[in-house]
Amino acid sequence: MSRTSIKGVWRRCAAAGLAALGVVSAIPALAQAWPSKAVTFVVPFPPGGSVDPLARLLSARLSASLGQQFIVENKTGASGSIGTAYVAKSAPDGYTFAVVFDTHSVNPSLIPNMPFDTVKDLAPVMLVGTAPMAIVTSPAKPYKTFADVVRAAKAKPDSINYGSVGSGSLGHLTMMLVQHAGGFKAVHVPYRGGGPMMTDTMGGQLETGIASVAAVGANVKGGKLRALVTTGEKRSHTMPEVPTLIEQGFPGLSAVAWWGILAPAGTPRPIIDKLNAELAKALNQPDLNKQLTEQLGMDLVISTPEGLQKWVVGEIDRWTKVVRENNIRAD
Repeated sequence: MSRTSIKGVWRRCAAAGLAALGVVSAIPALAQAWPSKAVTFVVPFPPGGSVDPLARLLSARLSASLGQQFIVENKTGASGSIGTAYVAKSAPDGYTFAVVFDTHSVNPSLIPNMPFDTVKDLAPVMLVGTAPMAIVTSPAKPYKTFADVVRAAKAKPDSINYGSVGSGSLGHLTMMLVQHAGGFKAVHVPYRGGGPMMTDTMGGQLETGIASVAAVGANVKGGKLRALVTTGEKRSHTMPEVPTLIEQGFPGLSAVAWWGILAPAGTPRPIIDKLNAELAKALNQPDLNKQLTEQLGMDLVISTPEGLQKWVVGEIDRWTKVVRENNIRAD
């Protein structure tokens, strides 16, 4: 090879190396520049509940720490899938994110013709936290423990009913697992919201109801509801006196509500990492930490993006089996 050819090869290699260095140096610069305008947190549920207040609490902290406004926008319908589809189809530029609930991992098996791929079309940011559910009854009912409910259901099949916030909800699916494991049958009464369901449980129209510890906590503390059992792997810190399903003779059976933050697939990793780090800072602030753990009953997880992805895939696999084996349809 001539000297001229060798020089040409070196020039091309040097140019390629400089180009690569340019790409590498641009990565931290991208994260440093973000955000340069307002960021939107899409909440796929109406105001109230737990997702909306979580998003608003986090947006206020991020606005203060990052110097740009974080806006909460409610895009509701179809168990959260409409708002999440909007995010999945948004530009992957770091200015649109979804704050999702546990329905996110049930919807793929429950809703036909989903307009997006739950795993492929969204990029994980963080699993914020989880919370167990509680099975409750009116204090006027004779059930002192969950074992009492099981005995009554076995003695008179179809005499025990339970309310949930809808067909295919996490409460409904969890009760299907509990019935199979316990060898009894109960009648499902689906509602379109937790408020009416809790009202009927307190009034005695329902034998039992199932909802998150956050939804029932105040009424349990106020004596309007009796909590019989919780659904986490360990006792809830908001109801430490209430045993878990595992303690009540259902080994390995647990189910929890959860909250996560997602971005459109293709969002630059430096932006995702920066948001993850800023969220972790906010969630570790003592006052916000206390607010979420006490008011929403959360067990904060504050995961990596990979942690959320693994969680979502595992939850989809688990609940798809329950939906299909029991031929469950959405309301």
